[in-house]
Order: sequence, then structure tokens, then C-alpha cells
Amino acid sequence: MRPIAKTLGIIRKDDKVLLEQQNRKHSKGTGNFYRPLGGTIELGEKSGDALIREFKEEIGADIEIDGYLGCVESIFRVDDQTGHEIILLYAASFKDSILYEEEMFHVTEPGKQTVAIWVPVEELENDTCIVYPEETKEKIKEYIKHQEAGT
Repeated sequence: MRPIAKTLGIIRKDDKVLLEQQNRKHSKGTGNFYRPLGGTIELGEKSGDALIREFKEEIGADIEIDGYLGCVESIFRVDDQTGHEIILLYAASFKDSILYEEEMFHVTEPGKQTVAIWVPVEELENDTCIVYPEETKEKIKEYIKHQEAGT
């Protein structure tokens, strides 16, 4: 199996970020974990366009790309299967500001239904808060720190 190119977006509301909540088997066991919204980049598709498409497909929302946060490479194992993702991470915002008032979004993907919720950034400091890809936690914290510093 070859690496998969993905794109994920971080939307911030005050001291919270929007993350999809999942409850299933993962590389650290079974149970709750979070991940930013987004998905696979299709052949011939630019990563920013893929992110806009994924948000529209998953939660029916139109977004704008606010900036590039970096690349994360994730190599993981679940059920003796190795996964390898190369992820382009972006800061994004909702085009419709009324969406920031929503407490939860229903995430629709082929074969599964989950929710996305606003997770307090301080919760990301907790070791029991599992975020995938793992390096995403640090990227989110760096992004918030730079925003608060005005840089």
C-alpha cells in the first residue's frame, strides 16, 4: 500500500477548535479520539480545493482557506495493518458566520456517521485527549499561539 495524500482543516472559535469525534479502534487502543475535518486529495485536485470539497461533503459547510499550517506525516498501525498518510494542514474559517453558533455538526462520510464538536484548546494539553494524526496537536497549539500573539 502506498502513502495517501490528505488535507485537514483547523477552524477556530475563541479558545476552541472544531474536531471530529470518533469512537472506534485506533493505534492506541479502542475508544474516543479526535481528528480535524478533511480527507483524501483526489488525483489532479489541489489540496486547498480538496479541503473545501471535504467540508462541503462532510458537514455541508462552505469554508475559506486562511493559511497553510504545515505538513504532517503519519505512519500508524491498527489491526496489524500499516497506514501511511501525508497530510497538508490548513487554517480555515466558515464563510457563513452563523455556523460558529452551532454546538455540534453531523459528519457524513461513506459508511459512517460521526459528529464534530468544539474542543477547548486547553483540553489538547491533556495526555488523555487523543488527536490523530498525533503531530496535529502541536500544530494546533502553535497556530493558536501565533494567532494570540498576532503573528
